[in-house]
Amino acid sequence: MAKGVYLLFAAAIVALIVLSPFKPRHHGHHRRLGFTGHVPIFDPLVSKMERYVEEKGLEDHNHTIDTEHDLVIANDVEEAQQYLNEAGNLNLTMRLVNLFPLLDVAPEDGFVSYDELKHWIVAQAMERMIYRTRRVMAENDRDGDRAISFREYLPQFSIEDIDRNDMEHGEAGWWKQQFDNADADRNGLLTFSELKDFLHPEDSSNDRIQRWLLTEKMKRMDHDKDGKLSFVEFSDNAYNVFKNYVEFETSDVPIAKEKFAELDVNKNKFLEAEELRPILHYLYPGELTYATYYTSFLIHEADDNKDGKLTLEEMLHHEDVFYNTVYESSDDDDIHDDHDEF
Repeated sequence: MAKGVYLLFAAAIVALIVLSPFKPRHHGHHRRLGFTGHVPIFDPLVSKMERYVEEKGLEDHNHTIDTEHDLVIANDVEEAQQYLNEAGNLNLTMRLVNLFPLLDVAPEDGFVSYDELKHWIVAQAMERMIYRTRRVMAENDRDGDRAISFREYLPQFSIEDIDRNDMEHGEAGWWKQQFDNADADRNGLLTFSELKDFLHPEDSSNDRIQRWLLTEKMKRMDHDKDGKLSFVEFSDNAYNVFKNYVEFETSDVPIAKEKFAELDVNKNKFLEAEELRPILHYLYPGELTYATYYTSFLIHEADDNKDGKLTLEEMLHHEDVFYNTVYESSDDDDIHDDHDEF
């Protein structure tokens, strides 16, 4: 049956954002998947609860549904009412039983395959990106033209700031370059899709945005500032990031020299920014990339018979795994709990 757990709200998620990539558990050796944006969420109801707290300005680093007041807050998210008891605990078993048929669709065979689970998790990530874009558009489109100008989004920068074009990180010129990269039609305004690219550059297919990401990454790895990466610079920086994520995907990881040679298309023994494009999604993983990693994590943790798919029984047996990125067990449960968390 479901363990007693308390819902951690939006601000609490920040505490779970860590730097080192996650690797599947091996004999007690734990690593964590680092998130540069939102932590992937399995249950859309949790996303709704998180949004409610954010929209109502109720963020608190230790906010849990464990008081009568908090239960009232949770009940304002209508769908949550049927899953919460008087103490504010979410019935995970009931949630998973209700969600399982929504995942088991292609085919409907009593199993959730990797592809079915990935489709579900990616859909949650896409929906979160769309939600955030809609909210930012609504908050900043001051003239109601369904597009955002640079001054609407960043009014703190004066005309003089923009003209000065300071390219230091966080300055007007730096932001303006990102804005212009996302402005695909070059009309000085960001439409909804352009704003989504601006807010989520790691998940964008916009070529200018990808080149900007590569250039920014190159600046931080290019220690001798010659505009390219030597093998040593690659091995000490890009390769380590690449290796961490590829190890999560497969045991067949090329060594640094092999990967460098593969990427060095012009065979000049250096890597230019463009030559790093094949590993861009490792260097700058976005929400969609993390959704894929999260899918593999869930399968790895809950697939007891290692057949590559999940039964409802397996999911219920590991119900905490599907919620432990945003839930925290009570003290009593912690004594018996030996699961990984992100």
